[in-house]
Amino acid sequence: MKVKIVEVGPRDGLQNETEILPTEVKIQLIHKLAGAGLTSIEATSFVSPRWIPQLADAEEVLTGIERRPGVVYSALVPNLRGLERARASGLTEVAVFMSASETHNRKNINKSIEDTLPVLQEVTREAIALGMRVRGYVSTVFGCPYEGKVPIENSRRIVRELLTMGVYEVSLGDTIGVATPKQVLEVCEVLAQDVPTRQLAGHFHNTRGTGLANVLAALEAGIRTFDSSIGGLGGCPYAPGAAGNISTEDLVYMLHGMDYDTGIDQTRLLEAGLYVQKQLGRELDSKVLKAHQVAKQFDEIGGCR
Repeated sequence: MKVKIVEVGPRDGLQNETEILPTEVKIQLIHKLAGAGLTSIEATSFVSPRWIPQLADAEEVLTGIERRPGVVYSALVPNLRGLERARASGLTEVAVFMSASETHNRKNINKSIEDTLPVLQEVTREAIALGMRVRGYVSTVFGCPYEGKVPIENSRRIVRELLTMGVYEVSLGDTIGVATPKQVLEVCEVLAQDVPTRQLAGHFHNTRGTGLANVLAALEAGIRTFDSSIGGLGGCPYAPGAAGNISTEDLVYMLHGMDYDTGIDQTRLLEAGLYVQKQLGRELDSKVLKAHQVAKQFDEIGGCR
């Protein structure tokens, strides 16, 4: 059985890093991810560089990468100006975003939910008219750093609105990593009453160590698309304390061990993780990456004596 993985490391993973990586490093990272078999890569964002300085080189990254056949490269866009920049950079897919909680939406987008929906509708309509595909993100589905529990009806309404606009898929975000498998299963089953599960994806953070368990719950509910970030990079500037996304290496290891087909080469994926870890100069959170390094060191010293 196939599971699709959307790699968000070059965008969602790097946006919270304070050290600005050179454009060439980002380009090489994207090349390594595509070379590992990832067919959907969120490469950057066209949000204002004032808010996300790490991604100020969006155009340079997108014009610098060698587009691999069969790989969809995308970017986050907040408005029509962002869409214009994405289109000029040769993208055929973009993502729009908003929150299920009012306070987080205002912190993240500086608009109310009611004021955000018409903006996303305008962007989606224009993108589709240009022949582009649009993916949607809904943040704080499972909990908000400012409001706590978020009513499921908030998410139901936003998911329906986005799909009505023409978004082909909605990614459900556990932005601060508070979700548990029971909650994930319940939320996904409720949303599946309104829309087909093929139009839903899971976006989990590992703040409290439940990220992969939540993937299992979403799989049980019929979800077959998941976002992840190389090395477990990530976080949210407007969600204090949020840890990184689930690690792509960890997710692939688990799925392959359960006989799911991702089309990803684990060895080459580890190479991508080691590459970005070296560039950042610190150990990343991926458990599989850490285990790989320990095993390599063990082999180098000749194992047990």
